[in-house]
Amino acid sequence: MTTQPLDVDTVTALVAEACAAPSLHNAQPWAFRYLRDLGVLRLYADPGRALPQTDPENRGLHLGCGAALFNLRVASAAAGLAPVVRLLPDPAHPEFLAETHLPGPGAPDGQLARLQSAIHRRHSSRAPYRDEPIPAVVRDRLYEAARAEDAQLVFPGAWHVRSILELVRDAEGRETLAPEVREEVERWAHAEATDRAEAVDGIPAVAFGPRRRGTAALVRDFAVGRPVSGRGWASFEKNPNIALLGTAHDEPADWLRAGQALERVLLRATADGLVTSLTSQPLEWPEFRWVVRDPASAMAHVQMVIRLGYGPEGPASPRRPVADLLDVL
Repeated sequence: MTTQPLDVDTVTALVAEACAAPSLHNAQPWAFRYLRDLGVLRLYADPGRALPQTDPENRGLHLGCGAALFNLRVASAAAGLAPVVRLLPDPAHPEFLAETHLPGPGAPDGQLARLQSAIHRRHSSRAPYRDEPIPAVVRDRLYEAARAEDAQLVFPGAWHVRSILELVRDAEGRETLAPEVREEVERWAHAEATDRAEAVDGIPAVAFGPRRRGTAALVRDFAVGRPVSGRGWASFEKNPNIALLGTAHDEPADWLRAGQALERVLLRATADGLVTSLTSQPLEWPEFRWVVRDPASAMAHVQMVIRLGYGPEGPASPRRPVADLLDVL
């Protein structure tokens, strides 16, 4: 293991892995700065990619940046490094989210390194999944993935799953009455693929998934009523596998930890042959968010609702070039 500062090419490769993380509307709200003489990589929030209507407190922004930070840790471990991370190192600059000393002491984390192959295989799949339960041994690995990042994962019972689906419908109804929210979704969801073939962010039309037929589904309709060429209809699973990811507290540092836990769960799920998608719709309305919490669990604050199962892999979403988001000093 090296203790010397890393060369720029190596850091660029690590940042490319970090930026394969999921983020709200695939806004990719992160920026990196490498201090080469110190071997320090800093993570910043990009306020120009915040979603003020959907995410007014920037909770989702912190989750996405936390997920990118976790990918950085995984890629670093796979490269034989043992990075040391500090969250929110400067209270005077809240957009300065984390500082990572890349050539840290100690040995690389083998468990993290083994997740590296899942980074670029993980894509949100908004297609129907098979109505098939997740084996207990796989669930146990997902529970442990969340616990390893100081978070909690809960698979709610059937009655609570139904209530979550109802909350998703209620949130959709609220969204139809909020033109400013719909406009923000339309900005990032590219319904006309031919016009946005050059896009480096946002949700491409091919990733919207089909329109749902019959029963409700835990899948956001990014079309927002707009026509999408070639988009069909499908019936979704009647008994979806839904997991709630949460934390004991609800401050920016907790959101960053939750983002790391979220990505660890998603990569673990991908490695175990599952496909996943996320929804934050019922968490975007304060009057709904507290109801999403499973009252049978000790979870205090739900940070994300995860749909998991067996089905087709989702398409890759566009990514920003590393040169646009990495500064080297």
